[in-house]
Amino acid sequence: MQKIKYTLLSLVLITTTQSCWKYSFTGVSDLKAETFQVNYFQNNSALIEPGLERDFTIALQDLLTNQTSLGLVTSNGDLVYEGEISEYRISPTTATSDNRAAQNRLTISVQVRFYDKNDPEAELDQRFSFFYDYPGSSQLVGSQKTAAHEEIFERITQDIFNATLAKW
Repeated sequence: MQKIKYTLLSLVLITTTQSCWKYSFTGVSDLKAETFQVNYFQNNSALIEPGLERDFTIALQDLLTNQTSLGLVTSNGDLVYEGEISEYRISPTTATSDNRAAQNRLTISVQVRFYDKNDPEAELDQRFSFFYDYPGSSQLVGSQKTAAHEEIFERITQDIFNATLAKW
């Protein structure tokens, strides 16, 4: 009886430890890639915002660096991200009784092309978009604009990560 208990306990421990070694908190576990490359995302939207391209490119690089063990390279990456900012638009979302904007919305859309040298079937060409709402009585300048860009970039880059690496 004692031998059966030890055998069952050993079997449970082996099964548990072997199934957990592939677990990852970000959902990325069995990548064959070692490096990634993020090409400069040009702003092709009708409304030009200085520095937007640089800030988005850096935000995507930072997210991938922080959530994976991949190394960032400037060329010949195993994984390649490229694309453009296709929309940067401010529009009213609600109006007051005297036809003034009660709330405005900043929308940023990014067209992303993703290539995986080790898995051509994982390639992706998709548009990602998110928005930030703010009061119609205020201007989107200074720290409010910075906060809006950071919130939008955080959401878009996480969506890109999920679609390309986490497969969510």
